[in-house]
Amino acid sequence: MTWIYVAIGLGVCGLAVLGIAGARVVVAARTLKGEIAEATAQLEPRRVRLTGRGDETMPQAAYDRG
Repeated sequence: MTWIYVAIGLGVCGLAVLGIAGARVVVAARTLKGEIAEATAQLEPRRVRLTGRGDETMPQAAYDRG
């Protein structure tokens, strides 16, 4: 009978460890999402400025060359 309690206790401890690890992953994903949003906000004005030049930064497609 003692082994049943030990097995159940170990199972609960295992689930607790998985829950803590899952919570850490969620927190890390939220942090990464914020960092990506910040980097995108910093790079967006540069992207707009560079894509406005057109021919200087991007070669023409084969069907546009005439």
